[in-house]
Amino acid sequence: MLVLLPPSEGKAASGRGAPLKPESLSLPGLTPARETVLGELVELCAGDEEKAREVLGLSEGLRGEVAKNAELRTAGARPAGEIYTGVLYDALDLASLDAAARKRAARSLLVFSGLWGAVRVTDRIPSYRCSMGVKLPALGALGAYWRAPMAEVLPEAAGDGLVLDLRSAAYATAWKPKGEIAGRTATVRVLHAPTRKVVSHFNKATKGRIVRSLLTSGSAPAGPAELVEALRDLGYEVEAQAPAKAGKPWELDVLVAEVH
Repeated sequence: MLVLLPPSEGKAASGRGAPLKPESLSLPGLTPARETVLGELVELCAGDEEKAREVLGLSEGLRGEVAKNAELRTAGARPAGEIYTGVLYDALDLASLDAAARKRAARSLLVFSGLWGAVRVTDRIPSYRCSMGVKLPALGALGAYWRAPMAEVLPEAAGDGLVLDLRSAAYATAWKPKGEIAGRTATVRVLHAPTRKVVSHFNKATKGRIVRSLLTSGSAPAGPAELVEALRDLGYEVEAQAPAKAGKPWELDVLVAEVH
């Protein structure tokens, strides 16, 4: 099983670990593209601060993120699972998993990123600010920039099992499963059952809890149909729609009665 996650906008501090080694990150086929984006981002943020803030879409209160990006090559690095924070990652709570669940997380979780393309939760990265929606001056929109490198690397990473896609729309632009892989991919919406509406906060929290439930239970669904049964066994109310034609993902709705 491969689980595709969005990152978080907010991130923990880099800490005092050794600096980033781009060549040490998972999915080494992405290394050249990572180096290019990193170089462009550092150059942007080491120059005109106002321009960098505008390009990155940062408010006045986030001005300090520009200086942080300028020091990415020398900043301390920590496992990505410690860097990413926010609602989904609070609910997932990687730090509290037992050893077996942590091993499953290391194998199966892949976090998409405007800067790194995608990383495993065990990859050591510094704290940064660069969303997939950013348009770097020399590269353009990062979602479009990452499509070619991702198309080369992600099919192998997906293997021959289930792909559980929990990404937000902006990060889904960087890679869309196609063909046979799409047929064993499941996307998930979380809906407030009484209103049938998506509510951002508990959508993220429920997705984090879903991933945690799968990791702690040791469940290993082979495909989308088996995922539906596994989630129901874990106590989730799930409605599933199989694709009408080949080459499309399954669509799952998880219904939650209370917003929390």
